[in-house]
Amino acid sequence: MGIGSSQLFPPSLFKSFFSTGFSAHWLLCVLVLGAGAPVQAQPKGGGPASDQIDSSSPAAIEAKVLISEVSVVGLEDHPDKERLERAVYDSVTVRPGTRTSRSSLKTDIAAVYATGWFSDVRIQPQDGPLGVKLVVSVTPNPVLKEVVLINPKALLPKALINEVFASDYGRTLNLKSLDRRMVELQKWYSEQGYSLARISGPTRVSPEGVVELAVREGTVEAIEVQFLNANGDATDEKGKPIKGKSKPWVVSREISLRPGKLFNRRQLEGDIKRLYGTGLFSDVKVTLKPNPSKPGEVSIVLGVTEQSTGSLSGGVGYSQNQGLFGQIQLQENNLWGNAWNMGLNFTYGQYGALADLNFEIPWLKDDPNRSSLRIKGFLSREIPQVFQSQNDGAVRTISSFYQPPANSVNLAQAIYYNRLLKRPDNVVLNVEDIGFDSTAAAGFAGLTGYNLYEAEGDLVRVQRTGANIQYVRPLRGGDPYKRNIWTMVFGLSGQEVTAMNGFSTQRKYGAAPFTNNGDAFADTDEIICLAYNCSSKNQLVGGRFALSYNTLNDNKNPRSGTFFNASSEQYLSVGENSPTFNRQRVSATHFIPVNFLKLYKGCRPKKGEPEDCSQSIALQLTGGNVTGSLPPYEAFCLGGSNSVRGYYDCDLGVGRSYIEGTIEYRFPIFKIISGEFFIDAGSTLGSQNQVPGNPGGLLLKTGQGFSIGTGVIVTTPVGPLRLEVASQDLTGNWRFNVGVGFKF
Repeated sequence: MGIGSSQLFPPSLFKSFFSTGFSAHWLLCVLVLGAGAPVQAQPKGGGPASDQIDSSSPAAIEAKVLISEVSVVGLEDHPDKERLERAVYDSVTVRPGTRTSRSSLKTDIAAVYATGWFSDVRIQPQDGPLGVKLVVSVTPNPVLKEVVLINPKALLPKALINEVFASDYGRTLNLKSLDRRMVELQKWYSEQGYSLARISGPTRVSPEGVVELAVREGTVEAIEVQFLNANGDATDEKGKPIKGKSKPWVVSREISLRPGKLFNRRQLEGDIKRLYGTGLFSDVKVTLKPNPSKPGEVSIVLGVTEQSTGSLSGGVGYSQNQGLFGQIQLQENNLWGNAWNMGLNFTYGQYGALADLNFEIPWLKDDPNRSSLRIKGFLSREIPQVFQSQNDGAVRTISSFYQPPANSVNLAQAIYYNRLLKRPDNVVLNVEDIGFDSTAAAGFAGLTGYNLYEAEGDLVRVQRTGANIQYVRPLRGGDPYKRNIWTMVFGLSGQEVTAMNGFSTQRKYGAAPFTNNGDAFADTDEIICLAYNCSSKNQLVGGRFALSYNTLNDNKNPRSGTFFNASSEQYLSVGENSPTFNRQRVSATHFIPVNFLKLYKGCRPKKGEPEDCSQSIALQLTGGNVTGSLPPYEAFCLGGSNSVRGYYDCDLGVGRSYIEGTIEYRFPIFKIISGEFFIDAGSTLGSQNQVPGNPGGLLLKTGQGFSIGTGVIVTTPVGPLRLEVASQDLTGNWRFNVGVGFKF
């Protein structure tokens, strides 16, 4: 095929050539490419070899010749002949009837290579009856059948390679298209976080159409830890390295990237978050040092600036069981540089006190499951809400109690009779001694069945002294950096519980109901034991097993996900006043992301902006049960800021069993202010009278109820602060509540 084959060189042109001593054929041989070895396609489209054009004659570089015809050969039997010929003609600038030079032909041959369709391109002149004809001889690339990686262990999925090249298989290989496809494969590595990965090639194109690509994914050679001062310097004034308080392994163990592993930017970002999460460092700087002698390998240098890990804090507050209280806390979160936590807390309140010493190893060294160990010793004194009611009085201590035998006159009757006869009160008479005095008989009739007690009228205190130890085992499958979804907890505890009055005098019994000013009703005859076995002291020794499931997107302020927890506590008797019982608890929480109210600007992002709207519907269902010998102070309490919020703490019910449910809608208003609407409901499942002494029944607690309310949540440095108002069963009784942290 030719272009303009009728075009002739002007005779004057040939005449001018011969007059200078050159032949037209010789000049064309100087201008065009000679026969040389075929040039294979290069990664970037290839091009002619530099030695294919003779540059020995400066005159030839400037000389031009008129072309009569241009034709393409080498595509006679090719299935894409028409398309490839058109690609050649569109690429060359030389046309019949135009003059060309050596440099122009060099540019044209490079342009043909740049189309990406050919592995070899040559231009040769031919003398014809009408003039000089240029023959462009091309060798097309093979038909693409497969793309493979020379590194068989590369992460790039074979399925993705086939998907990217699906439209190219079965067609002539085009190197420009190959470059675009390689960019798509490179994008996959970037999206997966392998930012050092590079794809190059083709390293080889076989005649059968198999293209080989090279992949260098980027490897971590080493991890170095440097301690920096407040100015970010790694050395002091004398040039010596800064020494940190933390042991180097405290830093390096938080890094999941290891020497010999592939570098992943996302993985490194997660490692840095873990370092900040320890609370030991105020700043973390990351530097990547390439190794010139080992392309593709980098060293990660972690520059950490330590912050103060010791703290002394204090404050005042108010709670229903402590009254007005003050608190002092001493905390150290990097004991001996091992990232161990130790704290001492002392709280003294209007009605009680608490002192505890806790120690925690958040990550047992070399444990692949990232298990932790927690130990706590405590001494506390509080007023159990089990024995109180906000509106209907309280169970109060009594200093003495007498219950006579069935065949004798009880002490109350004796005192009544003795006073009638003007005798000492401590004279106890049998029934036979009373006789049938009509006056005395009338008095006895009004007192029959009564036990004598002295109404001390003090609120019941419970003191606990003991310790517990917990082993927390995340189920990570041996990968300490894997997100923890399932967690098991094993614990042992021992404590002595003492019932007493406000003067620390041990008390065994209490009476109810008393009014809140300490006066007893005239017809009161209900006496209950304050502890197990009507003893003033109980020993509780037991073990605990718990299992939790957590898929929340944020543990502090979740918007989506599920949290489930189930636990069983088994207490065993170690003596006469030590009960045996088992307590089971189950809790399930689920968050559904929504975007109903768009008050906060983050809930109505502009096009291209990410949504920042922590808005959700939260559902929670909890329940519990106790089997065995239940001490009354260990019963379940319903009502309060973390229960049914329309009721005061433990004012809804006291039960051996219970169930509670909450539906809550949370929505942001401003950056640090959110709102909420909620419905709470709870029931003791009719188990109030199964608690020894039935304190809930004596204090007229309903045992079931619900509340509807709303509130404002303010984000503070110490956590969310809730200001809420809720109703009691839509009766018009409203309760205002202040709580720290979310209800769940």
